[in-house]
Amino acid sequence: MPRALISVSDKSGLVDFARGLAARGFELVSTGGTARTLQQAGLAVIGISDVTGFPEMMDGRVKTLHPLVHGGILARRARPDDLASAARHGITLIDLVVVNLYPFVKAASNPATPFDGLIEEIDIGGPSLVRAAAKNFQDVLVVVSPADYDTVLKELDRSGGPARAFRFDLARKAFAHTGSYDTAIASTLATVVADENGFHREPASESARVGRVLPARVGRVLPDPPDTPDAPDAWAPALHIALRKLRDLRYGENPHQKAAWYAEEPASGLGNAQVLQGKELSYTNLLDLDAAARIVLEFEEPAAAVIEHTNPCGAATGANAADAYIRARDADSVAAFGGIVGLNRPIDADTARAIVSTFIEAVVAPSVDADARSILATKANLRVVTAAFTSLTGEGGRDLPSILGGVLLQSRDRVVEASQPWPSGDLRVVTKQQPSAEQWQALRFAWRICAHVKSNTIIFTAADRTLAIGAGQMSRVDAAKVARMKAEAIGPDALKGSVVASDAFFPFRDGHDAVADAGATAVVQPGGSVRDHEVIAAADERGIAMVFTGRRHFRH
Repeated sequence: MPRALISVSDKSGLVDFARGLAARGFELVSTGGTARTLQQAGLAVIGISDVTGFPEMMDGRVKTLHPLVHGGILARRARPDDLASAARHGITLIDLVVVNLYPFVKAASNPATPFDGLIEEIDIGGPSLVRAAAKNFQDVLVVVSPADYDTVLKELDRSGGPARAFRFDLARKAFAHTGSYDTAIASTLATVVADENGFHREPASESARVGRVLPARVGRVLPDPPDTPDAPDAWAPALHIALRKLRDLRYGENPHQKAAWYAEEPASGLGNAQVLQGKELSYTNLLDLDAAARIVLEFEEPAAAVIEHTNPCGAATGANAADAYIRARDADSVAAFGGIVGLNRPIDADTARAIVSTFIEAVVAPSVDADARSILATKANLRVVTAAFTSLTGEGGRDLPSILGGVLLQSRDRVVEASQPWPSGDLRVVTKQQPSAEQWQALRFAWRICAHVKSNTIIFTAADRTLAIGAGQMSRVDAAKVARMKAEAIGPDALKGSVVASDAFFPFRDGHDAVADAGATAVVQPGGSVRDHEVIAAADERGIAMVFTGRRHFRH
């Protein structure tokens, strides 16, 4: 009689699967809560203690770590000496191992889980069982996902038994399962600080940090690097990342490039997105959806962004989502054609009607109202994506761009200095002219958008919408010229009375003169140039208010 060992934390589909095994002549061996679940379903179960001769002990820490268990899994059926050893020691062979591990990732994703609670969620026996069965995959089936239960039963019914390729596929899944599990443990423990008071978890958003995280200091343009590897804000010496493939993509940025979409665990944001309708998402769609989401997440009020090639062609806030979207779209209606839209509010019927009135490639929002679905469906190719970004709205997070032969790691850039209404914090008005209340509102809006535009960038805005954006230029003067060129399509006075944001300091006064000539009345920039005094003097000459934030927002 074949024997199956079953010990799972995720009991989805368990009873039906176990019944299927029993119907196919399998003897069921199980542990703890799994055994109770099966027995309550009326299935005959052999307890693991009946196999080992030892009780489960130490709060379940020790139950399957025994030669009578692992010998039954690891014995090679084609090796007479292995079978002889098993017989001599009274070891019954185990033909199928069904194990998924303690929910460590779920516990780690909850910042309230204490350190001791994390440690107790580290599975020891489970990974040992999985690895043993995967190593001996030619003789033992290993199942780590309930999604495979039906397929396993079908393979057991196959003439000649499960195919070799199927066995190997299950083994690869098993090693990936334990590998990602170990990665999650290593990554989470890297956030733990040990001191004289015990062990303390750092915020999950700083998951690659070692030691305490220093708060952001508004007022310095470039943070000083840590003096030594042991400095409080040093990064971990090794970084372990578990990625789960969501799907293959048709191609990458270009048709000749292969691409796939992966998610970190625990999944959030675009790693846990739902595609409600439309054509298949492309690599560039996802990049643009990410760019759109990053912008609207800067705002608590309804906000919208329209993206082309990861830069906003328009962004706005409004009384509601529809209002914000229309303002963002109309900021540059030519560039918005075929754009990608991001919203920080659910799509309601009014917003849906506004979206489908223009050709849009894709839209991402927290959710879609029921009465909006049918409206969006009139544009069958429109990709509609919903994603929850709640866990990503706070300060923290990380970016991991790749370079040739390596990966760079940095904390995610958030415009924390603009999280509260201006004036606030360490902002400095460096000119004789003080910003008006409306200008403060517009400068804060502009600064939050500017941080998400490719450098060098100059943007002109009102208090609730962009007016002209000069993105990704080799000089700041060129960025101002591009923005002015874009504004010319609106009218000669389109930028009169506007405010300007510059992602980095003006190295010379010519950049400032260019925005003043366009009609700007107030400017926000980081400051920090050796020629700041010249730029400030230029602003005073024109009666323009200038604010220094002390914080640069390059974006490459």
